[in-house]
Amino acid sequence: MRVALLSLIEAAGADPGRLRGYLPIGGRSVLRHQIGFALSLGCKRIVVMAEGLSGELVALQHIVEAGQAQFHVLATARALVTLIHPEDDVFVLGDGLLAMPDALCEHLEAGPVLLTLPVELALPLGFERIDINHAFAAAMRFPGRMAAALADLPPEWNVQSALLRLATQARLPQRGMPASLLEDGRWSIVQSEADAHETERRWLRLHTASADIGPGSLGKSSAIAVVRRFGPALLHAGTRPALVALAAGLIGLLGGGVGWLGNYALGFLLLGVGWLIERVASLLAQVERDSLLASGFARRSAHVFHWLIDAGFIILATWRSELPQSPWGLPAFAPILLIFALRLLPLALPDSRWPHWFEDRIVVGFGLALSSAFLPFDSTICLAVIALIGTCLLSLQSAQNERRFHAPSKGSPNPQLTTRG
Repeated sequence: MRVALLSLIEAAGADPGRLRGYLPIGGRSVLRHQIGFALSLGCKRIVVMAEGLSGELVALQHIVEAGQAQFHVLATARALVTLIHPEDDVFVLGDGLLAMPDALCEHLEAGPVLLTLPVELALPLGFERIDINHAFAAAMRFPGRMAAALADLPPEWNVQSALLRLATQARLPQRGMPASLLEDGRWSIVQSEADAHETERRWLRLHTASADIGPGSLGKSSAIAVVRRFGPALLHAGTRPALVALAAGLIGLLGGGVGWLGNYALGFLLLGVGWLIERVASLLAQVERDSLLASGFARRSAHVFHWLIDAGFIILATWRSELPQSPWGLPAFAPILLIFALRLLPLALPDSRWPHWFEDRIVVGFGLALSSAFLPFDSTICLAVIALIGTCLLSLQSAQNERRFHAPSKGSPNPQLTTRG
């Protein structure tokens, strides 16, 4: 059985009443982050070394039990001996350790190991010294039989320090961690409230780094900036991504209502803003999923929301159209073509950066609002459709010609007549 051993002993800074494990990162305690990682590893027993049971630990117990694992709170090292069996696979995460899950998994999944860091870099950051050259990286994995020696140690010993001593005596394989993990914030010990604030900013930037890869656009860049600037406040306030997504839906409905009342330009803008808020919600959900804190809402629901926003654009553009209603559906024809052309353009030009701006619905909403307020709306929509479809056709034709040009020439159909002897 895989067992996770966590610690809730060390005080946070100079305040003895505040513990490192309870310091919040992204609205969740450091200990909650560690529990998420332990559950992702498949640990079926999670043991927290703490001086007593608190309301926070009871809440964490419910989370662990919901993950089909056992939860124990112990005060002494000797009490731990009866919970760890010789055949168990034990993972230890140090008090206050906050690391990116992929980095933890990469270095712990290989087998029993004692992770180390360069002592000159790690000691000032709160890591414990092993010898003259190495510091304990606050994470290790060892076979359960090693824990039996805890029964011979004084009960007042710190469990992490005791296990570190036993691991070095048992010559547990050591693996050095790259110093870059400390430098970019992917591996850190959160020691105080000030540390938590600084670590949280780096943590959020790391978890949104993947969203910043690839072609950018106004909406994409704005969503990332909003999450990095206001994400900590939202998460600390208990605002979950689903609630932000609900706000996006309400803004979209408001845009439809405003358009129905005749203020089409504002309606288009509100639909674009609703799309932007949904992007913020998706980023927050991605952060929670990547942090192993929650599953987040499914990506499929985000795609459905984007289609609903596009449907809102079509409906508002149909209402805004000055074309006659006969034949039926005539005012909706050009808006439908516009949305499909906008979705086709990035597929036709996958290697170009600028078509991704047309996936950005805040840009589309702003453009439709300007067209509604200052330009002949129906003519503008028709010209936009012609331009977009024409661009797609030219791009596809160009790609086809290029493939023909670079295609290997076929051999002679009559090699027996053309081959020289």
